[in-house]
Amino acid sequence: MSLTEYKKKRNFSKTTEPEDIVNETAGNPVGERIFVVQKHHARSLHYDLRLEYGGILKSWAVPKEPPLKDGIQRLAIQTENHPLAYATFEGRIPEGQYGAGTVEIWDNGTLEIEKYSEKEILFELKGKKMTGRYILVKMKSTSRFPGENNWLIFRKTIKL
Repeated sequence: MSLTEYKKKRNFSKTTEPEDIVNETAGNPVGERIFVVQKHHARSLHYDLRLEYGGILKSWAVPKEPPLKDGIQRLAIQTENHPLAYATFEGRIPEGQYGAGTVEIWDNGTLEIEKYSEKEILFELKGKKMTGRYILVKMKSTSRFPGENNWLIFRKTIKL
């Protein structure tokens, strides 16, 4: 769970983004954690979904507003890991820097991971906007969605 890519893409003398280390002692990878969704006005407006796992924030860029109710699926493109300190970051990333634009917290709260694998993550969010059980499912590369980092996110009420 490295932050190498995160650090490689940023010049911390020019951006106020947090430079942080991995918190290896942040508890078990299963159980209650934090999540944040940041509205990111960069080249194109998108939402950055960040889930705490293994002492870092696993991250996905979601091109459209994340799903708030069942039946809505959204593309989620996995990006580099971010430090836990990024969960409270809001501000402007300067022009010429990776991700230049304004970042604001759109939603945040707690997260409970029920299942975590390379192909599927099942979790429950307790936020101000996003609440309930969500699933991230890794997509196979297709001509419409080429690449290794494409996932689908959707909210799923599971009836017992």
